[in-house]
Amino acid sequence: MNLRYPAAMVTDAQLAELQTALTAMQADYLADLKRLVNIDCGTYTKAGVDEVGRWVAAQLRDLGADVTVLQHETLGDTVVGVLEGRGRGRAVLVGHLDTVFEAGTVAERPFVIEDGRAYGPGVDDMKGGLLTGLYALRVLRSTRGGGAPADWLPFERLTFVANPDEEIGSPSSTPHIEVAARDATVAFVLESARENGDIVSARKGIADFRLTVLGRAAHAGVEPEKGRSATLEAAHKTLALHALNGRWPGVTVNVGALNGGTRPNIVAEKCELHVDVRATTVNSLDEVEAQIRAIAEGSTVPDTTCTLERLHHWLPMEKTPPTAALADLAISLAGRIGFELRDAATGGASDANTTSGMGVPSLDGLGPVGGADHAPGEYLEVESIVPRTTLFAALLLAAAEPEADFPSA
Repeated sequence: MNLRYPAAMVTDAQLAELQTALTAMQADYLADLKRLVNIDCGTYTKAGVDEVGRWVAAQLRDLGADVTVLQHETLGDTVVGVLEGRGRGRAVLVGHLDTVFEAGTVAERPFVIEDGRAYGPGVDDMKGGLLTGLYALRVLRSTRGGGAPADWLPFERLTFVANPDEEIGSPSSTPHIEVAARDATVAFVLESARENGDIVSARKGIADFRLTVLGRAAHAGVEPEKGRSATLEAAHKTLALHALNGRWPGVTVNVGALNGGTRPNIVAEKCELHVDVRATTVNSLDEVEAQIRAIAEGSTVPDTTCTLERLHHWLPMEKTPPTAALADLAISLAGRIGFELRDAATGGASDANTTSGMGVPSLDGLGPVGGADHAPGEYLEVESIVPRTTLFAALLLAAAEPEADFPSA
């Protein structure tokens, strides 16, 4: 389906009204940002992740959402808020609650604003994005008459998924995202913009593999001929795997870890290779996996065997025509708001890979501008909060009514 999203559906007067309202809300946004950043909520700090989740759930209930908390024993709980409107489209918004930082990080470097930048663990990845989603909904409510979602929400249904485990690949929350997106007409992932301000319209798919090579142990000095070196076979496989680089455009193969043997005087009986594969299209990801399986099944060192396990798998977020139309819409709206915007492809995966892999037109990188994610200097540009949240609110208005028929729910 070749969708067109007419940016003219959002008038200049509406854009100005959204921006004025959000300017008035900025102090509240920053107070909420400080509150969330000053909670230790690394993925494995369940108490902190759930504290952020409870706060998000309360905000969604205040907006009129029907909120479900999907509990998990060890990881944080997934929060799903559903708002029912009177439009035609069905949107899913995804933002994650967790960070990569260990408990105690907040005490070492709490939230602070210096020289126009907000700093603190998770300020950019992605407390800012979470708040962009919530404040975009708040400003739509305040500028479209208030009341229940049916009075102001431009979609038939909007589902907001706040997931607790994105930083480790969303193992517990992916099924919940899939349920929310199964009949969605559009998906927005609230990661922050790239450091240069770009939004994200394409991400590589990822497949992680473990190859386990088994050989035969022997005394390396007395009777090495009786051994079959698993590490030698692993070395041959490493060379073969890296030779796959460049065979397909945008495909990378990396043996990131190789662990084998026990002592230097023993011919290694076992060796494991951990492999990261990234590809821009579903077809190339399938083709490189087939080659990896062929490498695993063959051998150079006689009498060695190899098993292959695919540990993780994310389909690429491809820039399909509907996604390109969404990106063009965002670029057009940004220009009218007053800033230049570009869309970009990136090699990292996010929850947008899940929604896009299901065939849902998806955009990512819609939060404020920031950088140095996962590092002590992580920051968010304060002056980007209002324009970027204005953009997202306008994007919700315009994306709800594309010039095409929707598939039935």
